[in-house]
Parts: sequence; structure tokens; C-alpha cells
Amino acid sequence: MNEKKLIVSKIANGTVIDHIPAGKALKVLKILGITGEEGYRVALVMNVASDRLGRKDIVKVEDRFLSKEEVDRIALIAPTATINIIRDYKVVEKREVELPDVIEGIVKCINPNCVTNQPREHVKPRFKVLSKKPVKLECHYCGEVMGEGEIAP
Repeated sequence: MNEKKLIVSKIANGTVIDHIPAGKALKVLKILGITGEEGYRVALVMNVASDRLGRKDIVKVEDRFLSKEEVDRIALIAPTATINIIRDYKVVEKREVELPDVIEGIVKCINPNCVTNQPREHVKPRFKVLSKKPVKLECHYCGEVMGEGEIAP
């Protein structure tokens, strides 16, 4: 049998975000603020076969390591993702993203009347995680419940 494989070069140091649900890689780049103008070498693979997900996306960013807040943001839109830390071409750390029970200051409430959306108020949005798969959040202040499609980190 002749197998065809997509070859993407290894990175020396940086982060590989694997097991991103198919079609979400561009949102992951947006969360990380990566536009291509920063100078990072980025590899983006979309809609590749995955035993675990059926189809998945992968993002590799050389010389970039993620903060906890960035990982939490990624977990909101890609709860199946894994984060691989690469040093000297080797995976030195591998972990699955995990949503905390409470999310603060990352997501905006979709209720325009929520106190967190009032320009005169300086209240940081805070959400209780009702469900992790699929992601469902409840606003601490107004009780608005948001599903995966409504969450924009």
C-alpha cells in the first residue's frame, strides 16, 4: 500500500497545538494574536485525518510559548486540543487543554444589558463553566447562558 503523508518540518523550539477541531485553527491564531507580521515561523495544517477526532487542525509556532490565559482561551474554542512544548526538536511537555471551573476576563457576555458591557462600569466578565464538552458558560452577573457558537474569546 502506498501511503501519502503531509510533511511539515519539525520546529526547534516553540509550541505545537494539536487535536484542534477541524476548521478552528484560524480562530486559534486569532486568539494568539498571530497575523503573520510578528516574524514567528508558523505552520498551519487544516482538516487532516485524525483517529481521535475524524478530522483535525494543527498549529505550530516556532519560538513562541503560551501563557495560561492563552491556553484557557484556546480551551474555549478547542476543548480537545493538546499543547506540546518543543525544545531542541523534542517534545518536553505535553498536556491537554482544560477549562477551569470559572473563566474571568477572557470572554465577553453576549447580553448587551449585562453590567460587564456597560461603558461606565469597570467590571471584569466572569463565567461559571456549566459544561466543558460542549462548552457552555453562565454569566456570573446576569445569568446569560452561552453555548459554543456564541463564545468569542
